[in-house]
Amino acid sequence: MKKVLLFFLIILAFVLLYFFWPFEKRHFDQKKAFAVEISDNGIIFHATTNTHDVSDFLKEKNISLGGHDYIFPSPDAKIFSGQKIIIRRAVPVTINVDNQKIKLDTLGINTRDAINEAGITLSHADKINPALDSLLKPDLDIVVTRINFEEISVEENIPFQAVEKEDNTVLWRKKETKQKGERGIREKTYKITYTNGKETNRVLLGSKITKQPVSQIEVVGTKIIVGKTQTGNATWYSFGDDMTCASLDFSIGKYLRVTNRANGKSVIVQVNDTGPYGKDRIIDLNKKAFQKIGDIGAGVIRVKVEEILN
Repeated sequence: MKKVLLFFLIILAFVLLYFFWPFEKRHFDQKKAFAVEISDNGIIFHATTNTHDVSDFLKEKNISLGGHDYIFPSPDAKIFSGQKIIIRRAVPVTINVDNQKIKLDTLGINTRDAINEAGITLSHADKINPALDSLLKPDLDIVVTRINFEEISVEENIPFQAVEKEDNTVLWRKKETKQKGERGIREKTYKITYTNGKETNRVLLGSKITKQPVSQIEVVGTKIIVGKTQTGNATWYSFGDDMTCASLDFSIGKYLRVTNRANGKSVIVQVNDTGPYGKDRIIDLNKKAFQKIGDIGAGVIRVKVEEILN
């Protein structure tokens, strides 16, 4: 029993010594300062501290973090001698794309990182300024220009031709449509370039006729019903550019067919004047009409004049 009591007295003495001997207690609890390394956005510096965790260390050194900044190890991690703390600062950038502005605080290194972080999908033809491998800097404006391509086919009408054919079974000055014309169709294929949704270029890739045009055939009548006939000399005079003549035997407005007896050439003229008054002269042709059937230098030619009744 005495031995047990002595043991407890010894223990009590050590406890009292620990709690009531101030100098020894302070010396025992004191924590020594130690060195750590900090990399703040690539800038490296060293510091000493005796704090317990990363958060206390940041407060001690007045290092603040933005809402999107990255730090390793985390602020609640314990800190120890030789610790390396890495801080990466988020960079504010603006991305202009698809008629909108996307503001972003990014931890990326280059333009490609910022675009990927914003969830923007690029096509192979899109243009990016600055280039994808350009380094980011604060308040950088990134512009994405959308380039799209499309191939389209366009139909164009091909006009038909109007063809006149003479027909001696149809009365002179009459026209008949024997075949109605139809327009053809040409198909053209284009490659269109769109820049931010607007057409900026169009290239013709090919063209083919999918329907041939059909000519319209007009029949022009040449059948003449002849009335009174004369034979004699024709002269000429200059009076405008119309196919006209002067006559003493046929009334104004009447149509006449005049044929050169020497070469068989004919011309149809309309009477718009009276004359000629020379001997054996039956008609005076306007210069333009005279040239159709004879040499203007001849002055006078032998002709047959036929009255046209139709």
